[in-house]
Amino acid sequence: MRDRRFVASHRGGPLFIEDHRLLALWAAECAGRVIRRFWRDDNDRRPSEAVAGAEAWARGENSVGMARKLAVAAHAAAREAGDAASAAGARAAGHAAGTAHMADHCLAAAEYALRAVELGGGDVGKERAWQEQRLPDAVRDLVVSARTLKCGRRS
Repeated sequence: MRDRRFVASHRGGPLFIEDHRLLALWAAECAGRVIRRFWRDDNDRRPSEAVAGAEAWARGENSVGMARKLAVAAHAAAREAGDAASAAGARAAGHAAGTAHMADHCLAAAEYALRAVELGGGDVGKERAWQEQRLPDAVRDLVVSARTLKCGRRS
């Protein structure tokens, strides 16, 4: 069941656009960090374009529809990725762009970023701490509590 706190105010939920945009920026930052580390195909820009699309939506520079198209493309790149860490990073990018459509995709972006780090042999605890440190204050409690409910652990 969807966490109602992530439903946008224009759809009858409590999430204001300013906070929705902060969630998209945070998700893009989480995904962008792992794309730079783990994406192996320099000729395939779909994951990085999805990250850029999430950032552009957060700045009001593109539409939700455009962000969704970039998300779908990043997920296609994930299916075609040559290794699991790259695939998880591309999925993180897809969910970051998908945050424009549904704010709770930011949680999946962060979780896939953690999965990429794990699959790439990195320190997941350190990455999770970095993610939490990068959370904007205005949405920190929302994300931390949602991650606790969804994953049974604190962010």
